[in-house]
Amino acid sequence: MCPLLKGFFGTTKFKILVALMAVIIGVMIYSLTKGGYSSDSESVFGIVLEPFQKISNNISEKVTSTLDMLFNAKKYYEENQQLKDTLNEVYNDIIDYDKLARENEQYRVLFGLTEEHEDYVFSAPCNVIARAANDPYHSFTIDKGSQDGIAPYDPVVTSAGLVGVCYDVSRSTSRVRTLYSPRTAVGVTILRSKATGIIEGDYEYSEQGYCRMSYISDTADIKEGDIVVTSGSETFPASQLVGTVKEVGMDDSGLSKYAVIEPAIDPDDVSTVFVITSFNGQAGSSDT
Repeated sequence: MCPLLKGFFGTTKFKILVALMAVIIGVMIYSLTKGGYSSDSESVFGIVLEPFQKISNNISEKVTSTLDMLFNAKKYYEENQQLKDTLNEVYNDIIDYDKLARENEQYRVLFGLTEEHEDYVFSAPCNVIARAANDPYHSFTIDKGSQDGIAPYDPVVTSAGLVGVCYDVSRSTSRVRTLYSPRTAVGVTILRSKATGIIEGDYEYSEQGYCRMSYISDTADIKEGDIVVTSGSETFPASQLVGTVKEVGMDDSGLSKYAVIEPAIDPDDVSTVFVITSFNGQAGSSDT
């Protein structure tokens, strides 16, 4: 006999197994001699066979589930596609509703701007469709152009104030130069004291989200927190909010002051703008 089997027969585990089998056989014989299974024997069999019944039930359930998937795969696929179609319809409805809500808000803002500035002619709401990733002055492109009445040097605004000016206008798009650009020169006034100067973009300040107000009289009353608005010109209408004064200093020449201005609008946060296509005093305007 194999030494391993011989060793097993002498173990406690083997003895317990033999005893358990003897009990089961004894219960079976007793039940048969009494004319059938008693409730006690059923209880014993139930305890002994319960693990095997659980395994059998698990196997049965898995087999049933697998067969169900095989035979009803087409049905489940079609139901899945129907659910996907229904879900897509719901998503599209949500998107359409969101788009309509945004458009309503845009036209509400436009209506408010028109009421506030009766001499202004505005474009339809313009969406930002591209940004110049390598431009330190944060220029961007909008989805309206010459066919919408927009021309180069038309000012670009939101309900919060001035953003910049249009340039490089095509039939259906326009590029916008922001206040950060050195090529955007805007005459401005300090609302409180009426001190004047010119907003000029600057690379160093642009990196920090600021621009520079130059050519301020050395005796001008200007201080941190002052509100800056456009003074009015042939390019930019008067009283458009530009930003607030963050810092005041003297130029190197000592003959004039300068101020660091924080624009009222961060162009990187803008998604919708309005272009002023006409206003009283604009260059080329019939009201000039």
